[in-house]
Amino acid sequence: MITLLKSGAYYYSGRLIADDETGAAEIKQLGKSFSAEAGKRLTISYSILKAHNSGDEQNLKIKFDSMTSHDITYVGIIQTARASGMESFPLPYVLTNCHNTLCAVGGTINEDDHVFALSAAKKYGGIYVPPHLAVIHSYNREMMAGCGKMILGSDSHTRYGALGTLAVGEGGGELAKQLVGRTYDTSYPGVVAVCLTGKVRNGVGPQDVALSIVAEVFKNGYVKNKVMEFIGEGIANLSVDFRNGIDVMTTETTCWSSVWKTDDKVREYLGVHQRLGDYRELNPAEGAYYDGAILVDLSSIEPSIAMPFHPSSVYTIRELRENAADIIAKTEEEANKAIGVPGIGINLREKLRGGELYVDQGIIAGCSGGIFDNLMAAADILDGKSTGSGVFSLSVYPDSQPVFAELAKNGAVAKLMGAGVIVRSSFCGPCFGAGDTPANGEFSIRHTTRNFPNREGSKPGEGQIASVALMDARSIAATAVNGGRLTAAGDSEQYNRTPKYFFDRSIYDKRVYDGIGKPDAKIKLVFGPNIKDWPLIPELTENLLIRIVSYITDSVTTTDEIIPSGETSSYRSNPLALAEFTLSRRDPEYVGKAKAVKALEEGRRKGSGPASAEIASLYAAIKTIFGCGNVTPEQAGIGSAIYANKPGDGSAREQAASCQRVLGGTANFALEYATKRYRSNLINWGILPFLAKDNAAFKNGDWIFVPGIRKALLGKSDVISAYVMGSCNTAITEILLSLGALTDTERQILAAGCLINYYKSP
Repeated sequence: MITLLKSGAYYYSGRLIADDETGAAEIKQLGKSFSAEAGKRLTISYSILKAHNSGDEQNLKIKFDSMTSHDITYVGIIQTARASGMESFPLPYVLTNCHNTLCAVGGTINEDDHVFALSAAKKYGGIYVPPHLAVIHSYNREMMAGCGKMILGSDSHTRYGALGTLAVGEGGGELAKQLVGRTYDTSYPGVVAVCLTGKVRNGVGPQDVALSIVAEVFKNGYVKNKVMEFIGEGIANLSVDFRNGIDVMTTETTCWSSVWKTDDKVREYLGVHQRLGDYRELNPAEGAYYDGAILVDLSSIEPSIAMPFHPSSVYTIRELRENAADIIAKTEEEANKAIGVPGIGINLREKLRGGELYVDQGIIAGCSGGIFDNLMAAADILDGKSTGSGVFSLSVYPDSQPVFAELAKNGAVAKLMGAGVIVRSSFCGPCFGAGDTPANGEFSIRHTTRNFPNREGSKPGEGQIASVALMDARSIAATAVNGGRLTAAGDSEQYNRTPKYFFDRSIYDKRVYDGIGKPDAKIKLVFGPNIKDWPLIPELTENLLIRIVSYITDSVTTTDEIIPSGETSSYRSNPLALAEFTLSRRDPEYVGKAKAVKALEEGRRKGSGPASAEIASLYAAIKTIFGCGNVTPEQAGIGSAIYANKPGDGSAREQAASCQRVLGGTANFALEYATKRYRSNLINWGILPFLAKDNAAFKNGDWIFVPGIRKALLGKSDVISAYVMGSCNTAITEILLSLGALTDTERQILAAGCLINYYKSP
């Protein structure tokens, strides 16, 4: 059972006391006097943030202990930092190669990026982890995370809280700021306690616990942009690997970061990895105050499944089997709406046979699934069994070569292979559509992090559609034993819950390039033909004329929908080439419409000939607006915009913003933004993150004129007047917009046009 407190809570003697009338009476009976204001300074989160903060308590200016990026993001970050004046990495920076690992798409360009990264690690003093050696978060758990540290990563699942590290996943702009010696600026986050009690039952794994929590807090925003602080006596009953498996999935709650209390098991984990010096005990102090609390009875958690297409669409496997027809009908309706392609949809009803649900594929992979404990459990469940020679297949991806080596030594790999499982190298591909893509119409169950539309690699716009559900490795293995019949792991599966792990560091010592503190300016960066510099971005003009070129009314829009994952990742070192894929699986007309608006802006800047009839008509209409009679083309830039109800859920990839920008995007309009990281990406690329209270006030194709936007931005106006002019200029309607909370630096970045311009300006 999971319970969300409707109030804050105080920590006392290992438990939580609600900040309500009942709790107040209990505190009084104990003879204690607690203060919320003072108690906020007694959490684990506060102690870590304070140690890294150079700002005041409410307006944090953070410098991280280290950073990490993978081969979808590091080229753009280094290119941004180079353009901003970086000469060496001022902090340890880990460059892994676990996303564009396979070099089969786009010719040489994936491997060209890897060569670039090695040259950058040598030139600027970084760490280079070669392809197939480790997935990004596993390497950082094994080699970088430690109690009380902070790590910044350009991947949304940058989470090392179970090791006492406050880790944050952000877009590349935030990492570039650290590389040029600036700080990560943010308001002090709320902190929510996650109190774990009891013990998990046999067959329940970390994904089951994680999905159960996500289901309770995602839709209501209970932990949005907050820190989830894990406490409670139930933690002692979980291995560190189990904790890591829960922790990495906190990203799917939309929280900002996570951290756990630490104990002797964490000490042992760090000792096994030869980093005992990185251990210290972390606990909240008596009287610590939390802004909310999630109470999790681990003994009540059942094997679960997140149906397509979101990690919050959770049912217990028991519930799904008992009500398969109804749940599948609901899933199909919601999933096909999310796909948004007329005439294309999933059909899970055909997977029902004799009342049982059958799946076509199983995957256990990445930072959530490929960890040692999960694969040991799967191996023991499958030992001596067979996955069969039918349609169903199962592949596993150990999360690092040291884990792979230990699984080989202790016989787990032989158990897996003996059951017909394909054992692959360390690779994140199945997590984002670049590995083990199912056939058209197939249904895949995966212990990975996400199951967004097209996340497994299908292309609905081309008639290709598959679907993914998230499950724990234990239930996936149990399903494999039954030839693909959906099965919850339970008491009938026997496996070693606490396998001994031996870490062989020499595997990294022999292959990882560690250049920390050893930059060599004489080294030349190696550029492949696909690695391009960022195009020039104009600064914000005094006024802005914006055309809505995509209007999305889904309840949530993911970054995967804005810039698709999968094979498009190969072009992420080439801003203009990648931009061609923007919204390609959600709104295929977007790119052409955005380019048409960009051409108008380029003509305006060049002053090349008369304006088009439409633009001339718009400027004539603008002059009729009170106070705008003297507005000239020189004073009003032209740009495009996307409207979405709640954009930005999911990946931290900055390309979801930069692709809009290089296509001439100047603004987003939204009722709210799903995550801080997406909004930060917009700001760092000079895209105004407008909030609109009335989304019915404009529609796709409308022009919106925002007079005095530069003055309003720099003058910190809370409310900004704008005018909807309609696609046919038949009427002018005033609307009120806001930009939400912005730091002074963020305002300067938006005014400069992007982060690179901001650093170049005197």
